[in-house]
Amino acid sequence: MGRFLETLPFASKHVELRGVHIPHEKLTAEQATTVMPLPSQIVLPMKQHVGAACEPVVKRREQVEVGQLVGHSDAHLTADIFSPVSGTVRDIRPLRYSDGRSDTAVVIEPDGEQRVCESVQPPTVETFQDLVEALKHSGIVGLGGAGFPAWAKMDTDLSSIDTWLVNGAECEPYLSTDYREMIEHPDTILEGIRACLDLSGVPRSLICIEDNKPKAIELLRELTADDERIDVFELPARYPQGASRVILRNVTGRSVPRGGHLTDVGALLYNVTTMSEIGRYLRTGMPLTKRRLTVMGDAITRPQNLEVFIGTPISEILEYCGCVPGPRKVVIGGPMMGTTQATLDAPIERAHSGLLAFGVNGPVVPRRSACIKCSRCIDNCPMRLSPIDIHKAYLSRDLKRLDELMADLCVECGTCSYVCPSEQPLVQSTMLARTMLRAEQRRAKGRG
Repeated sequence: MGRFLETLPFASKHVELRGVHIPHEKLTAEQATTVMPLPSQIVLPMKQHVGAACEPVVKRREQVEVGQLVGHSDAHLTADIFSPVSGTVRDIRPLRYSDGRSDTAVVIEPDGEQRVCESVQPPTVETFQDLVEALKHSGIVGLGGAGFPAWAKMDTDLSSIDTWLVNGAECEPYLSTDYREMIEHPDTILEGIRACLDLSGVPRSLICIEDNKPKAIELLRELTADDERIDVFELPARYPQGASRVILRNVTGRSVPRGGHLTDVGALLYNVTTMSEIGRYLRTGMPLTKRRLTVMGDAITRPQNLEVFIGTPISEILEYCGCVPGPRKVVIGGPMMGTTQATLDAPIERAHSGLLAFGVNGPVVPRRSACIKCSRCIDNCPMRLSPIDIHKAYLSRDLKRLDELMADLCVECGTCSYVCPSEQPLVQSTMLARTMLRAEQRRAKGRG
């Protein structure tokens, strides 16, 4: 056990675990990242983050450079968008997502020269407020999938924060992008962590990694051996270990009150690749323009960890990785929480970490049968909810019951659907129930 781990309520071997063991299928884990060549076009959606959508600040036929601002909003919660290439703005057009949401996209044709914008300079950061302000112009969002602007988590009173958690669990099957970041770029990870600790006054940081990544654990322990503020916490490999409230409880023993945040119980949590991007940005001044993806699935003939420019069309990535024609299903993200794509013209966004393509041997739509009251969904839910009861309450539109069942606490990990022998759409119902509850809360607030 590390220098200050003995002060925590739980050691990993004593954690009361929920969730489920899932085949990891991390076949690309030991493959070094390869770099994809420039695509034929870059498609940059203006809402790649939690918060207000950006507005294009460039025009058709305008020349742009690498790192140049192309999307901005004056709203409080947002994240600027930058060009990953030099080239010409060919179009500004509507974009439709697979879930029906609409957006605006800036389409850029690369010129192959990759000229860097003069504004790309390392920021001057001397205080914590300087760090927050710098990150507002970095385009960095939560790269574990949430997409929350990195600066916004810091923009609060940190006097009660005693632990800065760095999430390297990467519990989702197939994906190995965070693992490759820890193996290939531990220097920028630690630069980011040390800058955050130095400037914020938070006394300690824990890098949390599942025990199926021993090389990353050993490497980061070796590199932090002389820094008493940073330690590595080894977690059991169990899905969904990386969910924010799950990792908080399993590492610190703390639970977030309903409606609260991690900061309410003395913790901040950043994904390990997010922290690495912070370190990289402070060193170079280059905003977030690239993304590492794990590209896998039985329809992919050359699975790999691939660095791509944000905005690269899915179709071009699949072609580069040798996807068989006409895949049955294409998923952005991992198999548990990813989103099935309706079109291959959609682009890669900054919060994406995986691209999976499945063919004839891939997943099929399950045949649903009646609930057999086995309680597996309840026994395995990491948030200790009752998914089957939430499902029933949602079908009857019983808002009072959904509130009593605390459907809003669901982390949408999909464990309930995974373990259900009757193939009930439990996670889908709970996600819809959360949306319904939030809509009712907004209506009630408006009436008040």
